[in-house]
Amino acid sequence: MGPHELGDRPRVVVAPDKFKGSLTAAEAAAVLGAGVRRHRPRARIRAVPLADGGEGTVDAAVAAGARLRRTLVRGAVEGRVRARWAMRTTSSGGAAAVLESAQASGLDQVRPSPASARAAHSYGCGQLIRAALDAGATDVVVGLGGSAMTDGGSGALRALGLDVLDDDGAPVPLGGEGLLSAARLDVSGLDPRLRSVRLRLAVDVRNPLHGPDGAAHVFAAQKGADHDVRCELDAALRRWAGLLAGLDGARPFLLPGAGAAGGFPSGFLALTPATLERGFDLVSSLVGLEEQLADADLLVVGEGSMDLQSLEGKAPLAAAALAADRGIPVVAVAGRLALSPEQLRGAGIRAAASLVDVAPSVRAAQEEAGRYGQLATLDALRLLAGAPPPPGESLPVTGHETTVDCG
Repeated sequence: MGPHELGDRPRVVVAPDKFKGSLTAAEAAAVLGAGVRRHRPRARIRAVPLADGGEGTVDAAVAAGARLRRTLVRGAVEGRVRARWAMRTTSSGGAAAVLESAQASGLDQVRPSPASARAAHSYGCGQLIRAALDAGATDVVVGLGGSAMTDGGSGALRALGLDVLDDDGAPVPLGGEGLLSAARLDVSGLDPRLRSVRLRLAVDVRNPLHGPDGAAHVFAAQKGADHDVRCELDAALRRWAGLLAGLDGARPFLLPGAGAAGGFPSGFLALTPATLERGFDLVSSLVGLEEQLADADLLVVGEGSMDLQSLEGKAPLAAAALAADRGIPVVAVAGRLALSPEQLRGAGIRAAASLVDVAPSVRAAQEEAGRYGQLATLDALRLLAGAPPPPGESLPVTGHETTVDCG
C-alpha cells in the first residue's frame, strides 16, 4: 500500500488493549492519542480502550460511560477481595452489569502451587453475579480470563444457591479438588433470577471442559498444577460433567469454550440460559466501536505484545479488521512487535511501530511507556505517510522478531 495523507483535522479513533505491566488500556489510549496529537495537533481524537473480554473488560466499560462499583467477596483461595464491576443503562432503558472472573477469583490473588490449584474456587464470582442481580441487572456480561480456579464454575453456582453434596449429603469443599467427592447436585435453592437474566460469558478460547485439550490439562499448569494435579483436576471436571448431565432439564454444556476460566461456563450453560460469546464482540458492543468508526479517518490500535497470538482474534487486530473492512487505514503500536510486514498487511494494518525499537532498552520501554509510546505512535504515522522519522529521534520498525517481551 502506498503512503496515506491524513489531512489537517483527521478524525482518529485510538483503540488499544492494555500494555501488560506498563499501561492500562485507558492509559495506553491517552499515550497513543498524545502521539497522534504531536503528529496532527488539530486531530479530533476519540479514545476507545479495548479488551478481549477478560481482564480489562470492566475498565473498558467504565471508559465507555458505565458506573464503577465495588463489592467485597471471597477471594480465590482465602480472605476477601474488593472486586470492581460496572453497571450501565442499556439502549432499552434496562440495566446491564459487566463483571470479570479475575476480579473475584484472579490468579494474581494467589501464589500458584499444587495446593492452590486444587483449592482455588469461583465462589466470589458468583457473589458478584448475585450483587448484579440485586442491583437490578437484567443483562450480565462476565469476562473470563486470568482466573486461579479449575472448578467448573461450581463455586460461583454455590454462591447462587446450588448445593454440591457428597455421599453422606454434606457439602463438599470448595475448589476443583472438592468435586472429586461430589455425588449429587441439589438445584432447588438456585437463585430463580438466573432463569430470566441475560447472562453472557465472554470467552476467547475454544477448549472443551475436560480431556487433553480441556481446562485442566491446558490451563492449570499456569495456576500451579503439576502433572498429577492436572490429572486430578481433569478427573474432577469429568465427575462434575457427569453430575450436570444427570440433572433433569440440563442444557447442552460440553461446548467449545466450556473449558475457559477453569471450566467456569459449563455449570452455567447446563443450569441457566447463559450463552458463550466471543470476548472482543462483547467488548466492541459495550464500547460502541462500530459507531465510533462510522466517520473515522484513521484507527490506531495497540497492545503490549503483537505476535502470532494476536492474529487469533485478539482485540487490536479484531478492531483492525473492522476498520479495514470499512476502508479505514489502521496503524498499530506495540510494546513488542513480532509480526512480519506481510502478516501486518494481511491483518489490515498499513504501518506499525514498537516501543522496544524506539527506546534505548527494554527496561526503558517498560518503565517509560508513556514517553516511548508517543514516539512509536509518531513513527507509525510517519510510516503511514511515507516519511521517515527525523535522524536520531526514533527508529522505524521492520517487523522483526524480538526476543524480549515488553508486556
